[in-house]
Amino acid sequence: MSPTRAPAVAGFFYPEDSAELESALASYLAAVPAPPSGAPAPKALIVPHAGFVYSGPVAASAYARIAGQRPTIRRVVLLGPSHRIPLHGLAASSADAFETPLGAVPLDREAIDQILDFPQVQIFDAAHREEHSLEVQLPFLQYVLEDFSLVPLSVGEAEPEEVGEVIERLWGGPETLFVVSSDLSHYYDYETARRLDTTTSRAIEALDAGALGRESACGRAPARGLLVAAKRHKLSVETVDLRNSGDTAGDKARVVGYGSYVFS
Repeated sequence: MSPTRAPAVAGFFYPEDSAELESALASYLAAVPAPPSGAPAPKALIVPHAGFVYSGPVAASAYARIAGQRPTIRRVVLLGPSHRIPLHGLAASSADAFETPLGAVPLDREAIDQILDFPQVQIFDAAHREEHSLEVQLPFLQYVLEDFSLVPLSVGEAEPEEVGEVIERLWGGPETLFVVSSDLSHYYDYETARRLDTTTSRAIEALDAGALGRESACGRAPARGLLVAAKRHKLSVETVDLRNSGDTAGDKARVVGYGSYVFS
């Protein structure tokens, strides 16, 4: 891969024009109610990754919770499912930066080097080149945070402990935020999706990695790894938004579920 990974889905999943993109982000975040006073600082988020018109309002509900940590968070470990490339384990990138219309985000090469001794981690640029699940999170992060470095990991078939031990290696302190990119159920009717997604939310709140199956979430592999690590560190989870495309910008015949979760 070239030193900078160029955006693959700008103009499709989110606006390509930087001013239009900033305006959209500002609008989504402005619609989020203020978090409860005294709420603890998030250590991790699970957020959806569809086109902004569909999942942007739901993602914003989680990203609004880290605005207060703007001066503190200096590294984001971003994990999402590999949609386009068959993959076993976790794929890191050889790039020096990932770019969006809002600018370039530098990769934390030192942190990436720290996890390459795990057999389930490899440098595999093809898993990043066209992948949207990680890219769509970057504009939100760029808008909400100050300068930060990125550890992007595309996740394929992987056991919860395989993902969890990578997360554990990078756990760090309050300067490190983990973001798992995942939608929930796919292409059920509205009421069926609501039932399935409510069950998934309860499993996430209970830190029950074993309860997340193929119907639960496309990002179940990174999500299960996060739940393993969160349980080890005794984090609590709050569901801050749970909707689907029938609530945001689509019809209710075949919907995709979106949830935002804050771990603290």
